[in-house]
Amino acid sequence: MDDIIDGADAFQARALDLAVVYGSNLLAALLILVAGIVIAGWARGKVAWLLRRSGRVDSTLEGFLSGLARYGVLALTALIVLSQFGVETASLLAVLASAGLAIGLALQGTLSHVAAGVMLLFLRPFRVGEYIDAGGTAGTVQGIDLFATEMRSFDGIQTVVPNGRIWGQVLKNYSRSPTRRADVTIGIDYDADLDRAMAVMRDMVAADGRILADPAPQVFVGALGDSAVALTARFWVASGDLLAVQWDLTKGLKEAFDRTGIGIPFPTRTIHHVGAPSEAAAPAGPVPQPRDGGPA
Repeated sequence: MDDIIDGADAFQARALDLAVVYGSNLLAALLILVAGIVIAGWARGKVAWLLRRSGRVDSTLEGFLSGLARYGVLALTALIVLSQFGVETASLLAVLASAGLAIGLALQGTLSHVAAGVMLLFLRPFRVGEYIDAGGTAGTVQGIDLFATEMRSFDGIQTVVPNGRIWGQVLKNYSRSPTRRADVTIGIDYDADLDRAMAVMRDMVAADGRILADPAPQVFVGALGDSAVALTARFWVASGDLLAVQWDLTKGLKEAFDRTGIGIPFPTRTIHHVGAPSEAAAPAGPVPQPRDGGPA
């Protein structure tokens, strides 16, 4: 009976010791967990505030980076909490690193698009609403996220392009510059009054208020074609006026040339038939006449 009582007392004492040890560890773990959650929220807000203050970071990238800071603090908090219960964090980190490497290899294509999306959102080579051409895919940017960029072409086709395809190609942004250069070329007859035609083009360019005076517009002979002399008007306009000015000026020049009698020729072609019989090879002498009214 005494042995049973002694065993019960020993078990109770051992249980009390374990409760004190693990209770203190549990309390410390809870305090660390609460502190980690608070610090994670603070870190997320601080990173978002710093990125917003810089004014160079897109809102999508701002949310991604601030969320990354929050999850980083939470991951560190989880490791500290596990260490309170005697878990070997070094071994756990090795396992997590191996798992992360395997996942990274399996998702390397997707992760490359995410990395490209981060670079596009951070460096901002284009923004929503700008017209771009990325490796032959052209359109107005409708949206940018971490995985893909959505564009809308001139004919209304929605195109979703993975960010890795855009980041790895030559990118042309047609909307970033406030002004654009434009050329309007029209062919005239070779026998037309060249100086008069160039004067008409200069007057038309000068009359259009959308065409910028600086840099000064130019009118010159661009080429001597097969059937026409190509006159070119070169000028600068605001980016948003480019197409409208080109269309209006082309129409106006055609009407002005018609009024002033300056011809715009149709393509012509001269054909030489090699080996055709010449007049010298035709038979000489009188042509035989039919007799008695019969056939010759």
